[in-house]
Amino acid sequence: MIIIDGQQSDFSIGNYENLEDVLVKIMEDSQIGDRVVTDVLVNNENFSEIYPHQAEDMETGEIEKLEIKTVAASDMAVNITRELYKVLNLMSKGGGQIAELFRVADDAEALDMYQDLLEVTRDFLGMVGTLRDQFRLKSGSQFDAKVQRLSELFSEMIEVQENEDYVLLSDLIEYEYLPHVEEWKAEVAGLRKQLKQVVHDEYN
Repeated sequence: MIIIDGQQSDFSIGNYENLEDVLVKIMEDSQIGDRVVTDVLVNNENFSEIYPHQAEDMETGEIEKLEIKTVAASDMAVNITRELYKVLNLMSKGGGQIAELFRVADDAEALDMYQDLLEVTRDFLGMVGTLRDQFRLKSGSQFDAKVQRLSELFSEMIEVQENEDYVLLSDLIEYEYLPHVEEWKAEVAGLRKQLKQVVHDEYN
């Protein structure tokens, strides 16, 4: 038996070899549409992969009941903007700590944290780009300029770090990166507002 969002599905588990085959077929089916799977329960127990393609190892003969819960992609996107705001706070707090560590010449600790900051910044830019493209959000010249500036700062910080000029790097983080991160909070609020409108339009 397969249940999707509380409704019994016409899919038959017996037609597939393993759990991954079932999930792939369901995601390809039009009844899912642009929804995102949030939970998979196998025999009333949560299933999440510990390693890639673990679902292939679960044969359908072991499955008596499969329950799938989904959420509209637009609703998920609104939740992501909430997470983006948290990410900005992490970027701000982490950047301040890194700049201070460089100033007291604790370069090893600063560089360790700095690598995390670069990764978080890269992910932030990626998520913003994905949301804007997937939902065709209006960006405007100011938004595009901020994306461009953050990308430039990101590249400049990497170059300065490679040159091991940590005094300049701490200045760059404190006087350019951190103020720019604060400005992004208003942009994320704007994205969230647009996405809420998308959700409103979908249900009305």
